[in-house]
Amino acid sequence: MKDVAALYAHYQQCTAVSTDSRQAQDGTLFFALNGLSFRGRDFAPQALDKGARHAVVDDADLAATDPARYTYAPDPLEALQQLAQYHRRQLTIPVLAITGSNGKTTTKELVNAVLSRRYRVQYTRGNLNNHIGVPLTLLSIRPHEHELAIVEMGANHQGEITLLSSLAEPTHGLITNIGKAHLEGFGGAEGVARGKSELFKYLAAHNGTAFINTADPQLPGLGAQVAQRVTYPNAGDTYPAQLVHTGKATVTLRLFDNTLVDAQITGDYNFPNLAAAAAVGAAFGVPVADIAQALAGYSPTNNRSQLVQTGRNTLVLDAYNANPSSMAAALASFTQRPGDATDKVVILGDMFELGPESITEHQALGQLLVKLPIGFVALCGHEMRYAAEASRTFHYFPTKAEAAAWLQQQQLQGRQVLIKGSRGMGLETLVEFL
Repeated sequence: MKDVAALYAHYQQCTAVSTDSRQAQDGTLFFALNGLSFRGRDFAPQALDKGARHAVVDDADLAATDPARYTYAPDPLEALQQLAQYHRRQLTIPVLAITGSNGKTTTKELVNAVLSRRYRVQYTRGNLNNHIGVPLTLLSIRPHEHELAIVEMGANHQGEITLLSSLAEPTHGLITNIGKAHLEGFGGAEGVARGKSELFKYLAAHNGTAFINTADPQLPGLGAQVAQRVTYPNAGDTYPAQLVHTGKATVTLRLFDNTLVDAQITGDYNFPNLAAAAAVGAAFGVPVADIAQALAGYSPTNNRSQLVQTGRNTLVLDAYNANPSSMAAALASFTQRPGDATDKVVILGDMFELGPESITEHQALGQLLVKLPIGFVALCGHEMRYAAEASRTFHYFPTKAEAAAWLQQQQLQGRQVLIKGSRGMGLETLVEFL
């Protein structure tokens, strides 16, 4: 829009920014975003009636009639993004961007726990990590209240990280890993690497600092273009760390000064996420004792690598997301848990957004499952039928309702159960039957 400064003046008089008229408004700046089946302008009066202070709409006549309450923007989403970028340029604090194929939300939460030991931090809440969520996160940063910001960036196609970086203008960046996620949108594994590395390209062009996970074979090369680099977790890196095998379900790691940390998070695949948080904390001057306490004190509650005791069974609830890379890592970690293989159960749901590679990747998952020491394998969803072809011993359910009915009949007890699938499967609802 033409006059972002004028809109910024409205923003400064508001308590927050909103895009959902169903929520309480109470002094907000409301952006009437359009959807596939609705026009946001139709909900602007409702937002104002609920207490919004001002609304941005794509209705020039409405804005002209009541300029005190409405601002016209041909594209309210673009106006939201431009306002967020304008606000970012008023800030002088460090901004750390986090992206990656797997573990970015967990890493963000861990980094926030560590950095909050020393700084007043604002960070991405929930999964507000896309072209709408990133602007909302940026606009929630208060210059006199926050000393550092963490912005999670999600992407499912090339160019998206470039856009989000142009809005957030990060001073620091971290890519958790490069894996087989969103293959459909990225156009294959090579497209994933190019898309995620857009963050490092931005940092290289703007004299930023990159945190590089050297345990991922692709990231050191992708990050070589960045002049200022902080590496982890291998020996010889800036901040090395070591995974310590204790036989427990949760992760134990040794930090760069030999401090041992017993984390509450499960799965060896979370070791790089913990090491990343330690490296970021150390680079920002957080004392090692505080880093260790923060990592040990973090307990996941968002269906990501959650260890859940139901009274009947022990669950590894990892039902927030799934792709071939994260599925293989979760299975590898699960099979390494102590206990008899016959007592282990996996309940897996479809992996979404794999495009033309979906059949092949689900078939590969089935072949992997055949080789693993697991007593019961339950597969749920349309695409999982391809994984089920690998063995007649697998239990296959086209729908989650059928899987739930089977679990009710089984009345499993004394088992270790891994539950993992893409977010759209909603497999966490199966917990009540376990």
